[in-house]
Amino acid sequence: MELDFRKNPAILNNMLDVMADGLFTVDAKGHIVAWSTGAARITGYSSQDILGKSCHILEGQNCKGFRVLTEFLENPTPYPWGICNQECKVLGKDGRELYLFGNVSIIRDEQGQVGGAVGTFTDLTSFILNNQKIAVLEEQAKSRESFQQLIGKSPAMQEVFRRLRLAAQSDVTVLLTGESGTGKELAARAIHTLSDRKDKPFFAINCSAIPETLLESELFGHVKGAFTGAIRDKIGVFQAAGGGTLFLDEIGDTSPLLQLKLLRVLQENEIRRVGDDRGMQVDVRLITATNRDLKVLMAEGTVREDFYYRIHVFEITLPPLRARREDIPLLVHHFMSASSKTFRREIGDIAQDALQRLIDYNWPGNVRELKNAIEHAFVTVNGDCLTLWDLPSEVQRPPRSKSLKPLSSQVEPSLPPDEEARIAGALQQTKGNKTEAAKLLGVSRVTLWKKIKQLQSPPHA
Repeated sequence: MELDFRKNPAILNNMLDVMADGLFTVDAKGHIVAWSTGAARITGYSSQDILGKSCHILEGQNCKGFRVLTEFLENPTPYPWGICNQECKVLGKDGRELYLFGNVSIIRDEQGQVGGAVGTFTDLTSFILNNQKIAVLEEQAKSRESFQQLIGKSPAMQEVFRRLRLAAQSDVTVLLTGESGTGKELAARAIHTLSDRKDKPFFAINCSAIPETLLESELFGHVKGAFTGAIRDKIGVFQAAGGGTLFLDEIGDTSPLLQLKLLRVLQENEIRRVGDDRGMQVDVRLITATNRDLKVLMAEGTVREDFYYRIHVFEITLPPLRARREDIPLLVHHFMSASSKTFRREIGDIAQDALQRLIDYNWPGNVRELKNAIEHAFVTVNGDCLTLWDLPSEVQRPPRSKSLKPLSSQVEPSLPPDEEARIAGALQQTKGNKTEAAKLLGVSRVTLWKKIKQLQSPPHA
């Protein structure tokens, strides 16, 4: 029996029935002449459904591709070797959208005229849809780790993100609390950006940075002649932020008198410029923030009780960085990416011991201090990898442990055998280049140098 399918066409018939791909032929006008079992399995159209029909039967409102076949038959010249490769989306018999990749080759008669075409197609639907699902999941993962410009995957930050979304859905007065450097202004901007006021102005005022004598004028404005130096009328930020959001940071540093005037704004949506005897309506969403305990200030008499309860409608507390250490690697890589653009230096790696020290450090200045530490490292780094010794000196020092004995009584432990082997292997691989070996091991050059010195030192008695 002849098994060469080129010599025995009968074998080709059997091959066509077992092929996973679809095979078809069309005449010169694009009408389907032959339709394989694979083509029927992929599209749902049997030979009886489709023979003699135009290939456009596979096209729907959002599904195009086979129309190119007609153009190809009419003008095959632009396609090298008379073969057209095409990725398209077609409509299956059951209404499903199918993603196909096809190859079509021109068939010519004895006179060289186009007599039709033969084509095959592969079903990419599951592959495309799975990739789309992966992309969605990746985007969801990213959104879980960041919210506007706030970053964190920890449960504490996920709760912050949830409450920020709730706050954005209404005009409720929000009080943001948390230590300095935790991102309270970013949280306020996130609320504004997600709210219906997003297309209106956002103003941020630090109440502790402006002298009390000027703060009232800054907030409410003044009329000409209201005080010495008031040579013309001036609008305040409440007017400038009309329709938008005003963020007042360090609200606990304002005087009881100014709190009373802010209370009028909250209750009546009305301001009065300094030196003016007329009130003025305003439409502003107020968000306040503090790093102090307002209840303590209220007990001391520096914060009015009625003012406290009016701004404390919906509180969102931003956690300190030391309470969400699992977010530190995310923040480090975020700030490294930002610093690469700022300093125009492509530095994407950080030594493992440097990253661990960043995780262990207590961060009294929170996220702001971490950002500054990464920028400091970009100034001092030599090479394309941040090391422990590129970090600020206060971060380099390991945290104190009560269990540590005095230095004079400490005995330097010997290295574990597996670590010795790793160091030796890295040095062999880099031909003795300690800088490259440190990168392979994920440690700084100084750390590697100390470990090598430790290996070379005689054991302690």
